[in-house]
Amino acid sequence: MRTEYRHDLQKRSLLLVIFLLTFVTAFLLKNSEKKETSAAVKDSSTLVIDAGHGGIDCGALGLDGTRESDLNLAIALKLRALAELYGQDNLMIRQDDSTKSDTEAYSEHRDLECRTELTNSARNPVYISIHQNTYPTGQPSGPQVIYAAAEGSRDLGALTHANLLRSLYPDCRRVAEPATRRLYVLSHVNCPAILVECGFLSNMIDLERLKDSSFQTGLAAVLMGSFLQFRSNTERI
Repeated sequence: MRTEYRHDLQKRSLLLVIFLLTFVTAFLLKNSEKKETSAAVKDSSTLVIDAGHGGIDCGALGLDGTRESDLNLAIALKLRALAELYGQDNLMIRQDDSTKSDTEAYSEHRDLECRTELTNSARNPVYISIHQNTYPTGQPSGPQVIYAAAEGSRDLGALTHANLLRSLYPDCRRVAEPATRRLYVLSHVNCPAILVECGFLSNMIDLERLKDSSFQTGLAAVLMGSFLQFRSNTERI
């Protein structure tokens, strides 16, 4: 049964990657007809990729001890690889198992401030923060996208959430939701920004998926495809 599940998972993830590459190829061909416009589009934004938590702050823990921070980074690195493949300017908030706090002792508040400062310093940033969810019981599953108040965030959040459900979680009935003030970075960045809870570490099915490299690639592909769609729509306005 597990072998069949993994085979189906790998097949779906491969199809996602093929879809993304097809989308990118079509996008490049379309814009090659207008080189000046293409150059302007390419230079218009920076994809900011934030793997949540890190270092001493491992975030949530899965039922088997899997650390949220490790999964966040694995997905973020795959997203950066796709951005590099496309030639998209990007900024990784962290590239290893570390925090962004620049104080002698770890400070969660300063860590969040540093992530915000890095994002706001980028040229025309679009911010995607990658996280994993958890719950006291194992019933909840599936993704959740939370969007900032900054202009464009709601559109990016709704688009990303719809793509995640259509591609990876067709049975999920959640909707994208606005961020609360307690989410520091989303409340203080001055650009389109979303936080993506990719799944629940407290749900065994989600946990096994999230640990699978092929599924991580599928998640990265959906995030990259959503960013490209959002950016394309924004440039046409």
